[in-house]
Amino acid sequence: MQLTTETVQAWLDTFTKEIEANKAYLSDLDTPIGDGDHGNNMARGVAAYQEAYAKQQPTTISDTFKVFSMAMISKVGGASGPLYGSAFMNMTKATKELETIDSFEQLGTIVEEGLTGIKMRGKAEFEDKTMVDVWQPIAEALKKGELTKDTIEAAKEHTKELVAKKGRASYVGERAIGHIDPGSASSAILFESLLTVIEKD
Repeated sequence: MQLTTETVQAWLDTFTKEIEANKAYLSDLDTPIGDGDHGNNMARGVAAYQEAYAKQQPTTISDTFKVFSMAMISKVGGASGPLYGSAFMNMTKATKELETIDSFEQLGTIVEEGLTGIKMRGKAEFEDKTMVDVWQPIAEALKKGELTKDTIEAAKEHTKELVAKKGRASYVGERAIGHIDPGSASSAILFESLLTVIEKD
């Protein structure tokens, strides 16, 4: 497995298309336990990324992650913008010297850096019913070279049974049980998009 700058850009392109396609689904997930705008917020973020990408034409993995990070921070409302922004800013730093990402293990370490950014920004831990619940098992699976669609799906579905301890969903307490966390759902789309691109290669 090797990710080049082009592969990373194809990953974020695929993610953009998938967010557009799943915009209503993500907002529907957000309606019972949040503000009901996660899909629209994420769609605004990926559109801003595409616009910035076209202007800046990043030529390295690190610069591509940076363009994505800044787009999410500047255009996405709610908690998800700063959280995705922090994740990708950490991934920007982690790939500074890299021309390519040469193994699943290396990619896992980079995603783990992203996870650290999310945890620091959101003050969330595993099983608080946040994006952490997808990023953490994905980082672990990547480091073992075992990332599959089933792993991603299981991580997302696991949030259904949790009581939310952070974010808007924490206000509804026990009533959040039975609902998938929207940030986990968009994170699942992110990593499914990655798998799609890796499999094409």
